[in-house]
Formats: sequence, C-alpha cells, structure tokens
Amino acid sequence: MAEAGQNRGPVRDAGVLPVPANPPSAARRRVRAAAEAWHWSSEFRDGAFVRRVLIVLALGALAALAWRLSDVLLLAFGAVVVAVILRALADVIAQAIPSTKRWSLAIAVLVIVILVALVSGLFGQQMRAQIAQLGSVLPPAVSYVLGEFGVNVNDLSRQLPNMLGSGLPRELLGRAAAFGLTVVGALADLLVVIVAGIFLAADPDLYKRGLVKLFPLSQHSRAEGALDASGTALRLWLKGQLMAMAIVGALTGTALWLIGLPSPLALGLIAGLGEFIPFLGPLLAALPALIIAGSQSSELFLWTLGAFVVIQQVESNMIAPLVQRETVSLPPALSLLSVLAFGVVFGPVGLVLAVPLTVVAFVLVKKLYVRETLGEDTPVPGEETAREEAQAEAAPASRSS
Repeated sequence: MAEAGQNRGPVRDAGVLPVPANPPSAARRRVRAAAEAWHWSSEFRDGAFVRRVLIVLALGALAALAWRLSDVLLLAFGAVVVAVILRALADVIAQAIPSTKRWSLAIAVLVIVILVALVSGLFGQQMRAQIAQLGSVLPPAVSYVLGEFGVNVNDLSRQLPNMLGSGLPRELLGRAAAFGLTVVGALADLLVVIVAGIFLAADPDLYKRGLVKLFPLSQHSRAEGALDASGTALRLWLKGQLMAMAIVGALTGTALWLIGLPSPLALGLIAGLGEFIPFLGPLLAALPALIIAGSQSSELFLWTLGAFVVIQQVESNMIAPLVQRETVSLPPALSLLSVLAFGVVFGPVGLVLAVPLTVVAFVLVKKLYVRETLGEDTPVPGEETAREEAQAEAAPASRSS
C-alpha cells in the first residue's frame, strides 16, 4: 500500500525537481510542435492577408484622390509642357551666349515677352481689326448657312418676345454668368500654369530628384532614365509641333489672302493654333473660314475648301515627314484615340493636352514595360537623344576635372 501511494505522485523531497507522472512521448512532442507551427503560420498568413488588404485599400484611396485632383494634375502637366518649352529655348540661348541655367532661362522668358510685345505692336491693330471684321461677318454667314438648312432666323427673332416671358432670360443670364466664370477660371489656370512652368524650368533637376526618391532605392536608375527619356521625347515632339503650327498658319493665311477671303491673318492664326490638336483641331479651325466663304458664294466656298484640303495634304505628306525626322512620331490611330479619350474624360483641357500626355505614356510603356519587364527589344523615342545630351554635359565636366 505504501508503495502504491508513493507511485501516485511525484517525489517532493527538498532539493529534488518534480517529475511528471506520465512524461510526454515523442509522438506527443511532434503533435505539439506541429500545432505550434500551424498556430504561428496561421497568424503569419492572417497578418500577410491583412497587409495585402491594407495595400489594396491604400491604392484605391490613392486612385480616388488622383481622380478627385485630376484637374490639378492636368494643370501640373501643362506647367511641365511650359517648362519644357522654356528650357529648350534657354538651352539654345546658353549655347549661343555662355551663361548659367538661371540666366539663360531669364533671357528666354524676356525673349518671349519681347516677341509677344513686338507681335502685338506690329500686328495687334491689324489683328484686332480683322478679328472685329470676323465678328461682324461671321453672324450673317451663320444665318445664311442656317437658312440653307431651313432654319429661319427671323422666325426665331419673332418668337423672342414669347421666350422672354417664359423665364428664359433668367436661365440665359445664369448661363452667361457661368460662362464668364469659366473664362475667368481658365485665365487664372493659364496664369498658374505659366508661373509654375517658370519655376519648374528654373531647376528641373530638383523636382526630378524629388520624384525619383518616391521609388525604392533599387529602382532609382530606372526611374531617372524613364524620366529623362520621356522629357526628351516631349521636348522633341513640341519642337516639331510648333514648327508644323507655324508653317500651316503661314500657308493658310497666304492662301486665304490670295483667294480673297476677309480676315486672312486671323483665320491663319486660328488654323495654326488648331494644328496643336491632331485631326480634330484642323477640322474645327477650318469651320469659320468655310462658313464665311459659303455665305459669299459657292465658288469661294469651293476655293476655300480646296485650299484647306491641299494644305492638310502638304502637312501630312511633306511637312510631317520632314519634322518627324528630328522629332517624335506617334502612330496615327493612337493619336486619334487619345484625343477622343482624353477629351471625353477631361473635357477641353484634356483635349489640348491629349497628345503630349500620350507621348509621355508611350515612352514610359515602351521603356519600363515592353523592354525592361517583357524583355522585348524595342526603340524608345527620345532615349538616344537623352543619352547623347548626358554625354555632352559630362564631357566638359570631365575635361575641367
């Protein structure tokens, strides 16, 4: 009995550690280790899942914020376009007159201001007279064209008193006020874009370094190379586009002057500005001239239509190939679809900035995705020029050292 009682529990003598009655076997230890491993792995899986969910939510919130600030981001890109133009002119000045980047930029801004003042002084009065003439000629021309389609403007004027009593004036005044606020807002946005563009052009490396630091350290070289290539491609595209705009504007003004259409200088300026938006811009720019010509005679309308068709053919088959040898060319279908897409999504501002945005996206996709992710060998617009410019900038520094 004493021995049985002693076997029921551990020995509790002083200085002796307690020993469990049924020590765990090797199988129990393995089961316990497996349970503990499963417990920790399940906690790890839960933590990884929660982390992925938080990352997805953060990306969704970032996308929603970007969409909310899309107008501001478009203005920022417009400032980048202005900075690229100013920086390109400043580089030309720096090559002609040895100076620092800031002084060359100041000279470039001063040159642009002087050119605008000279154009306003030399052609401003004539331009204002022609725009005023265009404003006096265009409404009767529109009335004539509407009459050809069976819309009688006189009937509309006789119905105007009835419309005035129907509360329409209040609605018209509201729309006029909204239009006025839109114009004021557009002018304010243009001023912000110009000022921000000057600041960006003053020290582009500062903002480029800040943008590169948003990426992991291992991706800094890739991000910097992509930014350099896209900036160079954008500058080359703008160079070619400005050349095409100047040539088309000069050809249009000369052709309309030879035809005898009123206000050829103003209509040529409209045609040159419309060339900035591919496909849709030239069509919209031709409408005022065609309306005025159609209101005078069918022969003048045909001459004007033929002039625009010939100029566009010359631009497509002669000017564009010559310009694209030194600049960046996009696939025509891509340009057209980008204009339509950005115009529908972002409105008039997106319509104006559609092609430069597409140029940057085109370069980034080809460099970062097609070449470096998929491994396909594809040329990247602007990359070779950016490399040559970097080597040219590094050569004087190496000689001086």
